[in-house]
Amino acid sequence: MAVIGNIDGIPLFTTVQEALVWGQANGLSGYHTHTLQGVTGFMGGSTHSQARNPSPGITRTPTPNISGGSGY
Repeated sequence: MAVIGNIDGIPLFTTVQEALVWGQANGLSGYHTHTLQGVTGFMGGSTHSQARNPSPGITRTPTPNISGGSGY
């Protein structure tokens, strides 16, 4: 999976499919977009709020430790 960076500890991917796969593994549906350092990426979860607050009992899938600002 190609990660552009992280926002609030949540990975931002280069493709919709990657975001959907990560989201599904974390109990989320859908995706939304962010622009980080001038690059538009895709994040699992229909909203950022949903991505930040996974369903009870769900432990987030680890992602590479790539730094990224909160440029959304």
